[in-house]
Amino acid sequence: MKLVAVGGGHGTAVSLRALKRLSGNVTGVVSVADDGGSTGRLRAMLNVAAVGDLRKCLVALADPDNPLTASFEHRFSVGELSGHAVGNLLLVGLIDATGNLEESVHAVAQVMGVTGTIVPASCEGVVLLATTEEGETRGQTKVARSSSIRRISLEPENPAAPIAAVEAIERADVVVIGPGSLFTSVIAACVVPGVTQALAGTRALKIYVANLHPEIPETEGFTLQDHIDALERHGISVDLVLVGERSSFATHTASIPTHVVDLSGANGLVHDVQKLSMAVLESAKIEDRRNEGDGSGNTGRD
Repeated sequence: MKLVAVGGGHGTAVSLRALKRLSGNVTGVVSVADDGGSTGRLRAMLNVAAVGDLRKCLVALADPDNPLTASFEHRFSVGELSGHAVGNLLLVGLIDATGNLEESVHAVAQVMGVTGTIVPASCEGVVLLATTEEGETRGQTKVARSSSIRRISLEPENPAAPIAAVEAIERADVVVIGPGSLFTSVIAACVVPGVTQALAGTRALKIYVANLHPEIPETEGFTLQDHIDALERHGISVDLVLVGERSSFATHTASIPTHVVDLSGANGLVHDVQKLSMAVLESAKIEDRRNEGDGSGNTGRD
């Protein structure tokens, strides 16, 4: 199977770990809109793309026995380097030296023994913009602290998406969107025009993995249908939703098929990799059986 995960942050890293259990052909299409923490400091200093989410996703697909993998998440605790992760510094150094975001990520992936591919959602760093009831908010960190978000956009307005990201989505059997912060991670990756168009045109099964809990205040008070509506307002349609049976959305209804299954880890706060992997696999099998039953014998996927 050709599998793709779209989004950013810890959520997409979990999805990638889950998909890695199912196939060696896995691609992560990752947002580069972050402007907080170590990433934000490096962006302000060097005017480079956000690398924090890329770092997490590289580690998710990397060889666990590779020495670089073990140190990639290490953070310095003293001096001017305090708070910076080794992986962030390496990625930023390569980008600053080569001027090419995609090639820099590819080079690091090769050294780390990544199984699959990690691709930035856009060819350059972007700034996240949000239209809210109070007006426009600029920057991912500020957007995450906003409520009543109506629309997400990017600056520059039409950033190019890497060809590798577009082709991976177009050729996929399954595309997993999320989990993660709805506006600042998931939609931030999906609204890159090339990614939006690829998602609209792909014949893959598109699965949205709902968060286990609302993001406060970003999606405070949202129903499951509110999440689907927000995706659709941004041109993102999905075929089904995976919802954790212990999540706050388990009793909600939605306008598209919803699979309520056990997805959470022991503490109930994060998705369990193995459970998510099995849920994706079962959803793909159910969809295949449904398509075979319509008499066409065509799953819609190559």
